[in-house]
Amino acid sequence: MSEKTDRLRENVAGAYYVDSSCIDCDMCRSTAPEVFRRDEDIGMSIVYHQPVDAVEITVAEEARQGCPTESIGKDGLE
Repeated sequence: MSEKTDRLRENVAGAYYVDSSCIDCDMCRSTAPEVFRRDEDIGMSIVYHQPVDAVEITVAEEARQGCPTESIGKDGLE
């Protein structure tokens, strides 16, 4: 389960985030490339664009639920 306290500082501000348990597997980037990208400096995925419409939210949720390390979080979810 993602940990808000381990949220990577490279994420843009907003509800969705990637934490430090990311293993850079590329699943989220291939599922929702409009939301996630690889940060070359840290070698992990980050949220570079918060989803704003129904399509982006749907794919961001698909990526969050499919993350093999549960490294993607969303504020407000427990």
